[in-house]
Amino acid sequence: MTDDEFLRYATESTATIRRTAYRLCRDEHTADDLTQTTLAKLFTAWPRLGQDVNLDAYARKVLVRTAIDEHRRRLRRHETTVGELPPVPVPPAAVENVLDVRAALVRLPPGQRAAVVLRYCADLTLAETARHLNCAEGTVKSQAAKGLAALREFLSPHHSTA
Repeated sequence: MTDDEFLRYATESTATIRRTAYRLCRDEHTADDLTQTTLAKLFTAWPRLGQDVNLDAYARKVLVRTAIDEHRRRLRRHETTVGELPPVPVPPAAVENVLDVRAALVRLPPGQRAAVVLRYCADLTLAETARHLNCAEGTVKSQAAKGLAALREFLSPHHSTA
């Protein structure tokens, strides 16, 4: 595969990769870094990728693994990311719900967040999600179930935010 093909793929896919990165990390600047790192890793692997490779799936797998690695690095550095939510065009009636869901997503552990984002935001199948996370389908099911249960709890009207 040629550099021109990579440039074309990167141009067409950067926005999608960035959106998924933001959903995974909930920080605009970290999402930019994850997108950049993912594209750099893709470029490095590009000559080895065959024509039969699903590039979008491969890019998501690289992105998720990069996000998890970055989260582990941050835990070791004991840093806390703080920032504002980026402006996202949302119909006015749904803004409060979207912000509530985003706030609840960021509270999930990385594995649960990755399972929920890939299964329900990126609309991947169970098998695709398991391949991206490099784990068994049963693990995806349990992580997604735990994540959804936690989201329901976080979003229930009786849940205290303290």
